[in-house]
Amino acid sequence: MGDAYVSRSMSRCRLAMVLFVLGFMVLTCAARNPPATRQKLQVHKHLKRLNKKPVKTIQSPDGDIIDCVHISHQPAFDHPFLKDHKIQMRPNFHPEGLYDDNKVNTESKGKENTIKQLWHVNGMCDEGTIPIRRTKEDDVLRASSVKRYGKKKHTSMAMPNNIPKTADPDLVNQSGHQHAIAYVEGDKFYGAKATMNVWEPKIQQANEFSLSQIWILGGSFGEDLNSIEAGWQVSPDLYGDNNTRLFTYWTSDAYQATGCYNLLCSGFIQINNNIAMGASISPVSGYRNSQYDISILVWKDQKEGNWWMQFGNGYVLGYWPSFLFSYLADSASMIEWGGEVVNSEPDGQHTSTQMGSGRFPEEGFGKASYFRNIQVVDKENNLKAPKDIGTFTEQSNCYDVQTGSNSDWGHYFYYGGPGKNPNCP
Repeated sequence: MGDAYVSRSMSRCRLAMVLFVLGFMVLTCAARNPPATRQKLQVHKHLKRLNKKPVKTIQSPDGDIIDCVHISHQPAFDHPFLKDHKIQMRPNFHPEGLYDDNKVNTESKGKENTIKQLWHVNGMCDEGTIPIRRTKEDDVLRASSVKRYGKKKHTSMAMPNNIPKTADPDLVNQSGHQHAIAYVEGDKFYGAKATMNVWEPKIQQANEFSLSQIWILGGSFGEDLNSIEAGWQVSPDLYGDNNTRLFTYWTSDAYQATGCYNLLCSGFIQINNNIAMGASISPVSGYRNSQYDISILVWKDQKEGNWWMQFGNGYVLGYWPSFLFSYLADSASMIEWGGEVVNSEPDGQHTSTQMGSGRFPEEGFGKASYFRNIQVVDKENNLKAPKDIGTFTEQSNCYDVQTGSNSDWGHYFYYGGPGKNPNCP
């Protein structure tokens, strides 16, 4: 009895000692893994999820790494609804339209110069793979959090139909985003197209960006906004440099939780092996020099319901599955074309971040930024000239927009500006 009691006491002592040691080890580990280390672990976990195993890798001259990833291993298929998805390798329908790209005037004003992506210099991805810009640790660490990496801030949207043109700019610009856009609304739209010249606008602060894009919009401008976006952008925060890059974006809840840039979340399904989302575009337009432009078409395949994107004349890039959206599962109710910048008001003054070329629209061709041959896709899958085009800008002394039309460019507009100037303090 006594021996058994002693034995049990010793066992309890040993157990207490083990628990003490384990507790000490846990405390030691916690001390060795401060929040910064935990964040790093989160970042590495996120990178592992984003960067799929490549078939081959291409080093771009601008420092990007392009991974050629098997088409069925791309980030889109991390989505639970796409687990057994059969990739649609081509759209059922392609819009036929009013303006033929080959119809463009062959004089310098209308000549479309060839644009490539910088990584093409060092190789291409094989058929059956898609090019994905590799996400680096620094890319994620520049974001406000791992969760917000690759996402726009909430309410980064122009609201031309909701805001009177005489509204106080401080009320209009609560989110710090400013726009110079043309738009159409009040109908059912099944896509949009435009050709835009490409620039490399100067960005004042690393947390600001400048972009030019098409918006395909459905729903209200509240919490339920659906948006598909495509164009070019300069975003030091997102990419770590000031290069001009091709990009896409989508959201189904006004930029709150859903959607992302490029392939930085599951959603967009890429089928093209030549063009990398988020990769640098080269060359870019010069002031009073050669003009380089890109064409972007986004349209709905009404048979399958998916929204497709085409870059240039022949690059059908892929599609956004219809289940990602609520309102856009049917059609768009508004189309916008134009520019957007972030104005973080450094030192309490308007930013000098440029929109487009950094020049005002009245300077015209070779100096200002333009969108030409802007079109919408109707229910019969035809490209048509838009009717009743409206324009919107929060502060026309900072960034402005002017529309026009002619036989070569159809409906077009010049837009942009320098931001801070004597009339835009």
